[in-house]
Parts: sequence; C-alpha cells; structure tokens
Amino acid sequence: MRLFVAVLPPTEALQGLFDAVAPVRELPGADRLRWTGVEGWHLTLAFLGEVAAERLPELEEGLAAVAEVHPAHRLRIVGAGRFGDRVLWAGIEGQAWALRRLADAVAEATAEVTGETDTFAFHPHLTLARAGSSRGHRRAVQRVATAELDGLVAALADYRGPEWDAAELHLMRSDLGGGFAHYESLRSWALADWS
Repeated sequence: MRLFVAVLPPTEALQGLFDAVAPVRELPGADRLRWTGVEGWHLTLAFLGEVAAERLPELEEGLAAVAEVHPAHRLRIVGAGRFGDRVLWAGIEGQAWALRRLADAVAEATAEVTGETDTFAFHPHLTLARAGSSRGHRRAVQRVATAELDGLVAALADYRGPEWDAAELHLMRSDLGGGFAHYESLRSWALADWS
C-alpha cells in the first residue's frame, strides 16, 4: 500500500478555499495546470511510500503514540505560493510550529517501519495545482508559464480562510490508478486535548 500521514482540514476551511480558487482557475495559464480536487486537499506530514500490510499494526502503534503527546492546534489556510514552476499551493498560518513538531514526530515514529527518511524540510501547504511535464518545452515557454503561475499566486495572496482546529492525525492510502490520485483515510487518532 502507498501510504502517507496527514492532517485533514474541516469542510468549512476547504469550502472557503474552494470559493477563493474558483475564479483563479479562469485566469491566464490556469487551464494548463492539473488542478487538484477538494477531496485531495490535505496537509501531508510524512510520505511513507509502499508499506506492506503486515507492517500496519506497528505503524499504527507508532502513530497512536505520537497523537497521545501532541496537542490539537489552531490553523488557518492563507495566501498562496509556488514550488518552482511546477506546483501552486495554499499556505498555512497559526500554530504552524505545532504542526512542524507533529510532522517531525511522525517522521521519527515511521522511519523504522518504512525505511523512509524524508530529506526535505517540512513546508505546510495544500497542493492546489501542478504543471504538466516540461519535457520538450523551450525555456521561453517555461518562463511564460512561470510568469502566469506568479499571477495565480498573486490572485490568492490576500486569501485568509477561517481558523480551525487540527485535532486528528490520519494514516492515508494513496491510489494512483486511472491517472488521478485518490486518497482514503485508513485510520485516525485524536490529538491530545491539553485545554
């Protein structure tokens, strides 16, 4: 199974972002992006890769232990940015430091089971769209696409969604069949309530 660990924003937060993104999808260059659906918007804490079913109990035990000692925290979806000329994303503010600590703990708890260690610094975001393959494209075309991507980022720069509680940790399954990713929450754990 192809797995990852995530925090899922509530419906209210996703609806606000959906409403903000809808007009942006009509801007120049937006039609050349592969837009993710609302059902795919999540905050990935750790990508685990392929995990054998017999390792699930051990993995679940580790994630349960992480959830027990990390508190729920307040977040808000805000603004936008890009990773190079490939990915358009929405950002996160609020107690993002708590989300980073949670991501670090998840990575540590899952590394032994999966053999995966993420070498990239955690950057909390929701992926909104991806550019298609740039193979065969000239640099001039890529520069135009980057400028258009900057326009999409600017269109979402002032977005500030409602605050919400990140209160659950989810073990997610990713199915890449049919050319589109489909995600399913296999199990979730409530984060600690320290109020």
